[in-house]
Amino acid sequence: QVTLVESGGGLVQAGGSLRLSCAVSGRTEDVAAMAWFRQSAGKEREFVSGISYNGGYTDVAESVKGRFFVSRNNAKNEASLEVDILNPEETAVYYCAGHARDYTSRSEADYTRWGQGTHVTIFS
Repeated sequence: QVTLVESGGGLVQAGGSLRLSCAVSGRTEDVAAMAWFRQSAGKEREFVSGISYNGGYTDVAESVKGRFFVSRNNAKNEASLEVDILNPEETAVYYCAGHARDYTSRSEADYTRWGQGTHVTIFS
């Protein structure tokens, strides 16, 4: 069994920043590529960013490129997402996901492990 737990969400003013973390525990070998998704109220969950196991490949959605930065530390079994210059429309639950194969994907259907999500609320 593998567990993903997100943290770092909260309330932040528009233009501000947060650092989200995802801790992986249990059968960590079941998680190679990882990704971040988000879901705003009334909308479908959308891909934000992905990262390969060794961090050598990253993928970032165009809407957040230059503002969101994904990283990971396998020695600590964690991934992070730095989110900068947030706007109120990005209020959402941010989810961490992973799967055993080492390729990043923008499709949530490819990910087999999910965290419970961390709430990010941006106010103007």
